[in-house]
Amino acid sequence: MSAMSEEIDALDRSIINALQRGLPLVPRPYAEAAAALGFDENELLARLRALLDRGVLTRFGPLYQIERAGGRFVLCACHAPAERMEAVIDAINAHPEVAHHYARTHHLNLWFVLAVARAEALILSGGEPLLRPDLYQIAARARELGFHLSLSSNGTLLDAGHAARLAATGFDYVGVSLDGLPATHDRFRRSEGAFTQALAGLRAARAAGLRVGVRMTLTEANATQLPDLVALTEREGIDKFYLSHFNYAGRARSHRAEDARHARTRAALDWLFEHVWQRAQQGHVGDFVTGNNDADGVYLLYWIAQRFPQRVADMRQRLQHWGGNATGVGVANIDNLGNVHPDTMWWHVTLGNVREWPFGEIWASRADPLMAGLASTPRPLQGRCAGCRHRAICNGNTRVRAFALTGNPWAEDPGCYLNDAEIGMEVAT
Repeated sequence: MSAMSEEIDALDRSIINALQRGLPLVPRPYAEAAAALGFDENELLARLRALLDRGVLTRFGPLYQIERAGGRFVLCACHAPAERMEAVIDAINAHPEVAHHYARTHHLNLWFVLAVARAEALILSGGEPLLRPDLYQIAARARELGFHLSLSSNGTLLDAGHAARLAATGFDYVGVSLDGLPATHDRFRRSEGAFTQALAGLRAARAAGLRVGVRMTLTEANATQLPDLVALTEREGIDKFYLSHFNYAGRARSHRAEDARHARTRAALDWLFEHVWQRAQQGHVGDFVTGNNDADGVYLLYWIAQRFPQRVADMRQRLQHWGGNATGVGVANIDNLGNVHPDTMWWHVTLGNVREWPFGEIWASRADPLMAGLASTPRPLQGRCAGCRHRAICNGNTRVRAFALTGNPWAEDPGCYLNDAEIGMEVAT
């Protein structure tokens, strides 16, 4: 009998076998687990402490779903000479990404589980990515690594030649920005004829067999043009329509006054939800997405509650599983110089450079207070956001608007268009 087996009795074994399958998600999980095993909570806790103190259990805690956080578990194996085994173990355990390790009677005698950063999708954007001479070299390497590969372009350079190369390289999706009808788009882009060129680019991409989409950023200047722009994309047979809310970052800061006011934002979403529902009723498929304002999920839930109350519980569960804003956790940005940022809107915050340090190590670090807060559950929100009952859906929304206006990333989001009653705050009478 091994030394380990002599240290535990039958009851210890039953505890280990039962609890490695998980704890019940109830207010008193140890009490319920103990009752299932036939004894009380205090004895269970005492035995767990004793097992930990004696080193029978080296750790008792949650096993995180690293895949939900954008990562993967990797099983690694190495050979450690017997005389250096403890030193090798100490070196491995010094890395916080190591979940656990164990010895094996094999040449590869030390195995360990490593949590690693893993990106599923790569979006090549800009500026204008078609200006970059090594675009197709980067894209080919991304395909070799198994990324879902997208291009985000203004469309003006997207001719038949580029469309053919994009298709040959294996791009999964090409998105082009249209900021309204022709006059509005040209004025926003400060280039006469930009709309015509962008539409020609979309047509060239479709002709090459690429999946294409239009992205419209909602502002005061173009909000009333939403139905007409959607109609245009439908006539063109474009696969996807993406309605983006305004974020006060980069060049967009100078256009802050054009952010669609809350009432107009609500009206635009009311129209979009109803339009998509009517399309579905008529049997038309389509991909409609909104982004850069995670209050949209909550607003959709209220829209459903008014029309299909029997679906609210299911939809709430789906929205909570989606998890809301993923800045700093599930979404990252690497700029043209290799600098890593929490997402595309946070270029003023640099976490490291992939030319100097592996992306996985940069991304796993929580030394930056912003990254620590973004990864927290719940996030350290303030103001209306702190009291919102829908934080499990929106996750505090994008934080860059609050930072741009106040210098505090945790202040309430000025782009949240939900009223106090909708977020569950008391309304003064």
